[in-house]
Amino acid sequence: MLPNLLASRNGRLGAFFALYVTEGIPLGFAVTAIATYLRRLGVGPAEIGAFVGSFYIPWAFKWAFGPLVDVFRSQRFGHRRAWILGTQFLMALTLASLVFLDLPQQLGLFTGILLVHNTFSAMQDVAIDSLACNTLKQDERGLGNGLMFAGANIGQAIGGSGVLFLTPYTGFQPTFFFVAGAILAVSTFIVLPMKEAVVVAAADAAGVAGRGLRHAVGEMKAFSVEAFRSFLGSRGAYVGLWSSLLPAGAMSLGLALQSNLSVELGLSDKQVATLQLWSNILGAGAMVLGGWMSDRYGRRQTLAIFFALQSIPVFYLAQALQAHGYVMPRAADAKGVIEPALIVALWVTTLSFSVFMGLQYGVRTAIMMDVTNPKVAATQFTAYMAVSNLAIALSATWQGQAIEAWGYPVTLLIDACVGLFVILTLPMLKPATPDEPDRSVERARTLCAILAVLCASWVPFQAWGEWLGGGREIVGIFYTLIFVGGALVLLAGSAIVPRDGLTRFFPWVALLLLALYARRWVPAEWLSLAQWAMAGVALAGTFCLTLLAHRDWSSLRRA
Repeated sequence: MLPNLLASRNGRLGAFFALYVTEGIPLGFAVTAIATYLRRLGVGPAEIGAFVGSFYIPWAFKWAFGPLVDVFRSQRFGHRRAWILGTQFLMALTLASLVFLDLPQQLGLFTGILLVHNTFSAMQDVAIDSLACNTLKQDERGLGNGLMFAGANIGQAIGGSGVLFLTPYTGFQPTFFFVAGAILAVSTFIVLPMKEAVVVAAADAAGVAGRGLRHAVGEMKAFSVEAFRSFLGSRGAYVGLWSSLLPAGAMSLGLALQSNLSVELGLSDKQVATLQLWSNILGAGAMVLGGWMSDRYGRRQTLAIFFALQSIPVFYLAQALQAHGYVMPRAADAKGVIEPALIVALWVTTLSFSVFMGLQYGVRTAIMMDVTNPKVAATQFTAYMAVSNLAIALSATWQGQAIEAWGYPVTLLIDACVGLFVILTLPMLKPATPDEPDRSVERARTLCAILAVLCASWVPFQAWGEWLGGGREIVGIFYTLIFVGGALVLLAGSAIVPRDGLTRFFPWVALLLLALYARRWVPAEWLSLAQWAMAGVALAGTFCLTLLAHRDWSSLRRA
C-alpha cells in the first residue's frame, strides 16, 4: 500500500517536486530531443523554430483553463487529483501515438498532436498549482516553490538528455514510450495514492457542476476584466505588461538554435545530451543563488546585471562563428572540417548562458509579484506568466526564420541586443503607492489607439512586404502578437465600457483576430482570397479598437 504523500510535510514537498518533473519532461523532449532529431533529418531551422514556438502557445492561454478546473470536479477522485490524473493519462497517450508517424514527412501532424499534448500539460499545471495553494502550509511554500522549479529542470533533463542517451540503443521513436512511461510512473506512484481533502460537500459540488461550461465562460470573462483592470491600475503594473512582452534577456541559447547548431557542428546524441544535462544542473543551482542575491542586494539591480550577463555568451558565440566563417546553416551530414574551437565555444557559451539565465529566472518572477495587486494576485500574476510564454513562442519562431534568412551570427547578434531592452523597464517596475495618480483611463485609450494603428499597418505590410526580402516572414510573426493583443483588449473592453449596439460586435471581431494565427496554414490555392479576408479582419479590428479608444472607461478608476 503506497503512502498518501499529502499527509506529511516531507511527503508534500516530494510530491510537488515529482509533479513538476512531469511538467518539465515535455519541454525538454521538444526543445532538446525532438529539435536535435529533426535537424539530423534535414528539417530547417525555420520549421524547427516554428515547431518549438507552437509548443509554448498553450501556456500563453493557460489562464483560460483555470475556470474549467474550478468548475468541473470529482468527489470520488478528488477535485484537483482527478484533473492531474486525467491530463497525465492524456499526455502519455498523445506521446505514445507519435510512434506511428513518419518524420519529417508528417511533421505538421506531429506538431499538431504535440500541441494537443502540451495543452493537457498546461491544464495539469493549473491543477497542480491549485492543489499546491490549498495543500502546502504557510511555512512550506518557499521551499515548496523552489523544489517545484528544480523538479521542472530535472524533468527537462529526463525528456531531453534522457531521450538522447537512449537513442543510440533503441532508436529515436521508441523513446516516446520512455517519456510517456516517466509521466505515468508519477501518476502511479505519486498521484494515485493521494487523498485530497474534500473542498465542498457533494450537493454543493453537484450544483457547481450543474452550472457547467456557461459558468466557466463567465469566470474566463471575469478573469480578463480583472486582469485588464490590474494591468492599467498603476504605472508599475502597466510597465510590467510591456516588460512581460519582451524576451527575458537573450534567449537563443535556451531554445532550438543551440540544438540545431550542436547537430551541425557534429556533436553526437550522447554529447548533446551531456551538454544539456550539465546546463540543467547549472541552471537549477543558479536559480537558487539568484533568488538569494536578489533578496540581499535588491531585485532591480541584480536583475539588470543578470540580463546583461545573459547577452555576453551570445555575443561571444556570434563573434566566434563569424570569425570562422560559419554563417549559414549547413546540412547535418555536410562534409568539411569543423574547427574544434567552435565546439569549445558552443560548450562554454551554452553552460555560461545556463548559469546567467538561471540567475535571472526566479528574480524576474519575483519582481512581477512585486508589481501585482494583492487583491487580484492570482489573476494578474497568471496573466503576466501567460504573456511571458507568448514572448518565448515568438522568440523561438522568429529566430528559426532569421537563421535561414541571415545566418547564425546575425541572429545571435539581434537576440543579444533585443535581450537588453527589458533592462529599460526595470526602473519603473515598482509597487503602486497610495498617492500615485490614477491614469488607468488614459492608459486604456492609448493602448487601444496603438493596437488600432498596428492592426491597420497589416494592410500595407501585406501589399508591399516583399520589399523586406527574408525579413518579411520574421516581421509577420510579430503580427500574431498584435492580433492576439487586439483580440484580448476587445474582449476585456467590451465587458468594461457601457454596452451599445456596436460593442456587441467586438467579441466576434476579437475571435476573427485570434483566428488569424492560423494564416500560415492557408492552402496555396486559397491564398489570394485569404489575403482579402485577412485584410478585412485587420481593418475590422482597427475600426473596433478605434471606437473602443473613445468609449467611456471611467469605471476603471479606483473608487
